[in-house]
Amino acid sequence: MNGKEHWDGVYHKRAADAVSWYRPHLETSLRLIGESTSDRGATIIDIGGGESTLVDDLLQRGYRNLTVLDMSAVALNATKQRLGSVAEQITWLDSDITVVELPEHRYDVWHDRAVFHFLTEPSQRNAYTHLLTRAIKFGGHVVIGTFGPLGPNRCSGLEVRRYDAQLLSEEFGAGFGLVTSTLEDHHTPAGSIQQFLYCCFQKL
Repeated sequence: MNGKEHWDGVYHKRAADAVSWYRPHLETSLRLIGESTSDRGATIIDIGGGESTLVDDLLQRGYRNLTVLDMSAVALNATKQRLGSVAEQITWLDSDITVVELPEHRYDVWHDRAVFHFLTEPSQRNAYTHLLTRAIKFGGHVVIGTFGPLGPNRCSGLEVRRYDAQLLSEEFGAGFGLVTSTLEDHHTPAGSIQQFLYCCFQKL
């Protein structure tokens, strides 16, 4: 089973509010995005946006240049249906972040909650950071959430990598400066607790 089949299967089988990473609103992500830019015309891409409500909340806050990328068409279609006609304002990309082509120096803010920690192979992470470096503007920000040092070793049947701020900074390289980092306990719908690391980087 490839990645697309796996994630389409996850979203087919489980309701949006039943997956382990579900939160009604991504408060920490929204705060960090707001701290990164006050320009409602900023170009923002949400990596692995799936059925997340982040795009809804960004629209409500007045952001208007939004892109949502996910390899699961099932998840993207569910979000489009939820948004209704407003979905026409969003750019939707059904693709794998390690192989997709994105415009050069396009984005002011790159958001990723719970995608990067699934990239267990160095080649995957290198492809991700190469694309990120090319696609984000100089001075742009990366808001990223991964499992923290005490987070789980597996999620949705897949192995994951856990990070602290130093290790994540090393993955991103010298071209990105760490602005802030915080650890947060995420309470899953099933009642367990997962430690997340949130970092904000700026492209130098």
